Amino acid sequence: MTTATPREMSRQMPNPTSPPKPAPPLGAPVRLTGAQALVRSLEALGCEAVFGIPGGTILPAYDPLLDSVRVRHVLVRHEQGAGHAATGYAQATGRVGVCMATSGPGATNLVTPLADAYMDSVPVVAITGQQTRALIGTDAFQEADITGITMPVTKHNMLVKDAAEIPRATAEAFHLAATGRPGPVLVDIPKDVLQDLMSFAWPPEMQLPGYRPITRPHGKQIREAARLIATSHRPVLYVGGGVIKARASRGLRELAELTGAPVVTTLMARGAFPDSHPQHVGMPGMHGTVAAVAAMQRSDLLVTLGARFDDRVTGQLSSFAPYAAVVHADIDPAEISKNRRADVPIVGDCAEVISELMTAVRAEFESARPDLAAWWQQLRYWQQTFPLGYDRPSDGMLSPQFAIERIGALVGPDAIYTAGVGQHQMWAAQFIRYERPRSWINSGGLGTMGFAVPAAMGAKLGRPDLPVWAIDGDGSFQMTNQELATCAVENIPIKVAVINNGSLGMVRQWQTLFYSQRYSQTDLGTHSRIPDFVKLAEALGCVGLRCEAEPDVDRVIEQAMEIDNRPVVIDFVVGKDAQVWPMVAAGTGNDHIMAARGIRPLFTEDEL
Repeated sequence: MTTATPREMSRQMPNPTSPPKPAPPLGAPVRLTGAQALVRSLEALGCEAVFGIPGGTILPAYDPLLDSVRVRHVLVRHEQGAGHAATGYAQATGRVGVCMATSGPGATNLVTPLADAYMDSVPVVAITGQQTRALIGTDAFQEADITGITMPVTKHNMLVKDAAEIPRATAEAFHLAATGRPGPVLVDIPKDVLQDLMSFAWPPEMQLPGYRPITRPHGKQIREAARLIATSHRPVLYVGGGVIKARASRGLRELAELTGAPVVTTLMARGAFPDSHPQHVGMPGMHGTVAAVAAMQRSDLLVTLGARFDDRVTGQLSSFAPYAAVVHADIDPAEISKNRRADVPIVGDCAEVISELMTAVRAEFESARPDLAAWWQQLRYWQQTFPLGYDRPSDGMLSPQFAIERIGALVGPDAIYTAGVGQHQMWAAQFIRYERPRSWINSGGLGTMGFAVPAAMGAKLGRPDLPVWAIDGDGSFQMTNQELATCAVENIPIKVAVINNGSLGMVRQWQTLFYSQRYSQTDLGTHSRIPDFVKLAEALGCVGLRCEAEPDVDRVIEQAMEIDNRPVVIDFVVGKDAQVWPMVAAGTGNDHIMAARGIRPLFTEDEL
C-alpha cells in the first residue's frame, strides 16, 4: 500500500459535507518556531486552505506549511487573486477564508481584496510577512507599513512582535473575522518573529476585553417593530446580505409567509429568499426590477434586515421611500440611522432578530391582522406591466442577456455563480434565478473588476461538490485571468463565461446615455481577438470554446458542462450596444427609474 506524501495530501479537495475538524488540544507545551506555531494554530482553528505566494519575509512560514496534512496551500499567480479566492471560499462556505503574502508589494497587492471584503462584510484573515523588527521603520527592502495602510479597510489588524503571541493573535484574528459583523483581519509578522523559538500550547487565551458584539435584540424594540408590522398596509421586507451572513434565510422565509409582506433582496442578498417564491418582487436599486423599486418608494413600512441603505439602493436619499417608517435591524450599531433615520432601531444578529420578531408578530396578529390585498394588487400590476426583459440585437449578434439566461437555466439553481463587475454582473443578477443562499458571489460594495475568476476558484475549492460558474466581462476577465493557470495546476475545474462585447460595457453605456455617444477609451479590441480568449484559455491549461450565435448557445454550454477535469472558458461574442435596464441614473431619485434609452421616467407622482 502506498502512502500519500504531505504535499499530495494537501492537493486533495476538502470534504464539502461537513466543516473542517480542528486539531485536538495539545497537552504539555512544545517548543516550536514562530512559523511552526502559526501553522499549528491554523490547523487548530480548522483552516483547510490558504491562498498565497511565498517571498522573503514570509518564507519561514512556508517551510512548516509543506509538512501540514490539514492545510492545503494554493499557489496563486498574483496576491490579488489570493485575496479574492479567500473571499470566494468564505462566501461559498460560510467559513473564514485565509490568504498569505510577503512584505512590501506582496502585502500591498492584498489591499484591494481586503477593501472588497471589508465593504461586503466577508470573514477573511490575511497573514503577511514583515521585515525584521530591527529594520522596521528604516525603509528596508520590501518594507511597507501594511497595518497602517490597511487600517481603514480591515475590521482589525495587528503587528505581532513576539513569537509567543502568534497563537493568540491567530485565534483572535479568526474570532474577529467571523463574529459580529464579519470582516477582514490582517496579521503582520516580522521574519525574525517567525524564526524565533517559543513555547506552543493550545488553545490560547484571547484578550479582547472591548469586543462584545450584541447578538440578542432588545425586547422593547422587537415589540415596537411587531406593532408597526401589524398596523402597516404597504410593508416591504428589505433584505440585505446580513441575512445570509447570519444564516437566517429559513427564518426570513417563515417571517415573510407569516406577515404576507413582499420581499426585495439586494445585490448582496440574492438567494437569501427564493426567486421562485410568490412574495419575492425582485432586486431593488439602480438596476433593480421596477416592482421592487416602486414597492420601496410607495411602502409605508420598511422592515430592513441586514442591509445598509447604500446609494445604489436608495438613489437620491432625500427622495427615497418618502412615506415609509423604518425598522432597521443590523448587528453593526454604526449602520443604524447612518444613511436613513430608523424609527425602530434594532441591534442584533439577524437570525435572532427574525426569530424574536416572529414571536412578537404572532402575538400582535391575535388581535388584528392587516389586509394587504390592495397592496398586492398594486404590486402585481407593476410586475405585469414592467417585467424584466430584453430585446434581441438589431444587428443579429448574440444577446448577452440570452447567453446568461441560458447558463442559469441549463446549469440550474444548485450551482454557485460568481461575477466580475460591469454589465455582465447586473445581467447575471437579473437573469439567473437564485433559490438558495451562497449561490451568488459578487463584489457589491467596492465593485472590483477582476473578482470573478479568483472568487470562483476559492468557491470551487470550498465546495467541490457544486458546479461553479464565473460570469465575467471581457474587461474584468483580463485583470485576473492568470488565475486560470492556478486552477489548471491545482485541479480546480471552474467554468468561465466571458461576455465579450469588445468594450468596457458599463462605462460605454454611460457614455451612450450621458456623454453624447463619445466613446472615449472604452474599446478593448477583443472583438478583433486581441487577445483571442480561446487560445489564451488553452495556453493557461484550460479548454477554450467560442459561441457567436444564439442557436449555438445551449450546445456550447452543455459541452462545457460535460468537462469536469479541467477549467473551461467560453468566449461569448456579443454586440456592443446591449444595455442594462431598468436603470436609475446616479444622482436621481428612484421615482425616475428608466425602462430603456430615450424613454421618459416610468412613472410620475400621479402614476405611483
